[in-house]
Amino acid sequence: MRVDIYCRDEAQGKHSYLAVPEGKPIPEEATSTDWHPEAQRVEVDDDHDALPKYHIEQTLTQIGAKGYAITGVSQQL
Repeated sequence: MRVDIYCRDEAQGKHSYLAVPEGKPIPEEATSTDWHPEAQRVEVDDDHDALPKYHIEQTLTQIGAKGYAITGVSQQL
C-alpha cells in the first residue's frame, strides 16, 4: 500500500506524522490540527507494517481501524 505523509509540530520542538492512503483526504477527526504535506506515495511494506522513518508503528493496522496512522506519543521526535 502507498500512503501520503503529513507532519505537524508538537510542543517542545517535537513532530508527529500522519499517514493516509495515497490520494485520500485526511479523515475529518484529524483535520482540526495544522498538518502540512511531508511526502507522497510512500510504500508501506506489508511484511513489516511500519514506517520507521516517520516513527509510525502498525501502519496498516491503524489505517484499517481508523482510516489513518499516526506517530505514537512515545515515538514523537
